[in-house]
Amino acid sequence: MDKSWIKADKDSLQYEIGIENFLIFAEENAKNPKKISCPCARCVNFKKFTIKIIRGHLYESGVASSTKSSVGSTCPAKKPTPSLETYNVCQATYNDDEDWDNESDDFKRYVADVEQPLFEGSECTKLESVLKLHNWKARFGVSDKAFTDLLESVGSFLPKEHVLPGSMYEAKKTLTDLGLEYVKIHAFLNDCVLYMGPAAESLFECTKCHLSRWKIGKDGKVRVNVPAKVMWYFSIIPRFKRLFKSAATAKLMSWHAENRSKDGKMRHPSDYPAWRNVDGRWPEFRSKARNIRLGLAADGINPHNNGLNNRYSCWPVMLVMYNLPPWLCMKRKFMMLSILISGPYDNIDIYLQRMIDDLKKLWEEEEPNVYDAYSKSVFTLKAVLMWTVNDYPRYENLSGCINKGYKACPFWEGGKAKKVDYAWKKISIFFKLEYWKFHHVRHCLDVMHIEKNVCDNIIGTLLNMKYKTKDSVASRLDMIDMGVRTDLAPELGEKRTYLPPFPFTLSKKEKKLC
Repeated sequence: MDKSWIKADKDSLQYEIGIENFLIFAEENAKNPKKISCPCARCVNFKKFTIKIIRGHLYESGVASSTKSSVGSTCPAKKPTPSLETYNVCQATYNDDEDWDNESDDFKRYVADVEQPLFEGSECTKLESVLKLHNWKARFGVSDKAFTDLLESVGSFLPKEHVLPGSMYEAKKTLTDLGLEYVKIHAFLNDCVLYMGPAAESLFECTKCHLSRWKIGKDGKVRVNVPAKVMWYFSIIPRFKRLFKSAATAKLMSWHAENRSKDGKMRHPSDYPAWRNVDGRWPEFRSKARNIRLGLAADGINPHNNGLNNRYSCWPVMLVMYNLPPWLCMKRKFMMLSILISGPYDNIDIYLQRMIDDLKKLWEEEEPNVYDAYSKSVFTLKAVLMWTVNDYPRYENLSGCINKGYKACPFWEGGKAKKVDYAWKKISIFFKLEYWKFHHVRHCLDVMHIEKNVCDNIIGTLLNMKYKTKDSVASRLDMIDMGVRTDLAPELGEKRTYLPPFPFTLSKKEKKLC
């Protein structure tokens, strides 16, 4: 079949005749003439339409560059094997796809955007271009209207056949279709509760503390529609299901049961007693190696600088999958960002509520009809949260156990070894999970992170850095109460409080480091 029409101008007679000949050929050879894969640059063979709709797409968008070499060729009637590469037009047109569920077809079409060049001969893909421009928009706070204008301007400089989205709506839809969607939820400033549900839409202040939902500017005016606090939730269930769309990843999800060494040495979390505890209590869960075992990590970061002189922070909550081999489970591509919290917080439980609801669903109700591309079968997915990984300050937030002050140690009070009655300030939200109370180890301390924090605190105290030093009026008064170094008691003046220097206190000259 002649393919020269593909490169012809879309307004030319040659292009029109070529399309008609191709559509006749496709209709005659297709198994279902009402569902033929569209080879246009937008659908890239992963959407099926009637001849009439495909004709309109080809006139509007042209033929996808990844399918030009195979248009019009004949193909044997065999089922395609799972692959991230785009199928050529004849394979997608003339073969049924019983091995794929509907979500797989949609996902494969969007993955094709990764391989689709921005224009013919470009080294940059469509998705890469959209991500770079979207990151630039977020970094400099560009409005949606200005971003749409930028996309239109950039598109006018590119060749006619480019696939760069022409508006903010199209760019956002591209990212959403690839599974990068999220839910943005407003929160009360004092972490009382989240603005969720129909009733919360009409609330403009907290019913408990009566603080405004909106941010208050330096001039004291309320900035309506600018939330005082916000969190972003990235739904975990669709992302777990998407892991199994790739045959390679689906195979790795059973590695802990099929491929690991079982010589009694600890090389992987599956060698730990905590893992065997889950296996022993819930044999049905153990019998399905594809069921996911998770670890949760949370800590604060300062995205603006090195964090030594800025009190702002945001808090990512990450999930790690332990089904994978040890050299992969901590790789960036398999670490899943589930929650992002803006600013410091007092109660993390309200922000974890959405994720806990999904984890309860994955354990109690399970997730049916998950397609496994490796075994080409559908199964019911379950997941269990094994433990959290955090530094010592975050241990208090996640577990509810007091780790500072006079009752920091649950077995020490007043110089005598005895159990403290009030060492817990709350019941952790993790106990809403049915299995949490049976875990041997619920919270793991990250020793390397703790060492880093101790080092930061020592340096902050030696250099007397604001917000970082541990030498304060409160700490000096605690020393007086304990009868330790009373000569270093703070001297209260009319305008300021003087703290006598410690032996380790550095002068301004000594603080000048080489």
